[in-house]
Amino acid sequence: MQGSGDFDLTQARAGDDAAFSRLVQPLRRELHAHCYRMLGSAHDADDALQEALVRAWRGLARFEGRGSMRSWLYTVATRTCLDASEARDRRALPIDVGPASERAVVGDTPRNDVAWLGPYPDAALPSAPSSPDARYEQREAVELAFVAALQHLPGNQRAALLLFEVLDFSAAEIATIMNTSTASVNSALQRARATIADKVPSATQQQTLHETGDVRLREIVSRFASALEHGNAAALVALLTEDVTWSMPPLPHWYQGIDAVTDFAIKVPLTSCGSWRHLPTSANGQPAVACYLWNDDAGAHRAWSINVLAVRGGHIAEITSFIGTENFTPFGLPPSLP
Repeated sequence: MQGSGDFDLTQARAGDDAAFSRLVQPLRRELHAHCYRMLGSAHDADDALQEALVRAWRGLARFEGRGSMRSWLYTVATRTCLDASEARDRRALPIDVGPASERAVVGDTPRNDVAWLGPYPDAALPSAPSSPDARYEQREAVELAFVAALQHLPGNQRAALLLFEVLDFSAAEIATIMNTSTASVNSALQRARATIADKVPSATQQQTLHETGDVRLREIVSRFASALEHGNAAALVALLTEDVTWSMPPLPHWYQGIDAVTDFAIKVPLTSCGSWRHLPTSANGQPAVACYLWNDDAGAHRAWSINVLAVRGGHIAEITSFIGTENFTPFGLPPSLP
């Protein structure tokens, strides 16, 4: 007896695009998250997934059904991302571009010659891990530290690590997906693991957030937003670790340590920017705050930045402020507030 999936595959091969959409729909979210991990940008992930699905639709006749539809779609999506990554610079954060600034840089200007890492909305993630045996949970696999570290890997190492550690494909399956040998996959995995271990904290944010607890996390987010809205430097500093960092892509300068961060906070967001409003959100498996800055011409607070927080010991250890209205669209957030 032919199942619904087999029927849809037969119909899709016959040119029924609705049947193809039904085949793809259950996998769309996890494929999109995979493209984000590969490319470091939600917008690039949109483009890559669209291109991958076009390629899959056009090449559906080549799918012989020996493996799963999921495996075949990951093959197409991974190769699409590898093609895309070869055509552009790797995504970066300010820490990758230059040393930390000891004092506030007032009037810092964006660097448009750098491909900056972007945030990823938690609401876009699959509702559950793609495999119960996956070594990284879905939220761990989009944490900023992990995705930023991935960008330091060559494309083949990045793909192999994600397919093996996050998506639970075997080395043999990955060799087929990447059109290479199992030995090459194992070699790529070994090198990739060494790089990731050197750049990613041993404790994931998911572990730290669990230890911190929901009540404290809500308090941190609320107090962070309140301190910015009221220009309260003491309240903000009380939330920070001694070695806190604050970066604001696409601005190249960033700050490390309580003194430098305090100097920046007082001279820029707390005093010279104007009126702020905020909405709580979540990004990259971490608490986040959407910031809106008053605009006289608009007569409203306009979307300004998505601030992703990394927490340690009940305090904020990292603030990454992704500046730009384009970052708000994937989150479904309003473009302005009263």
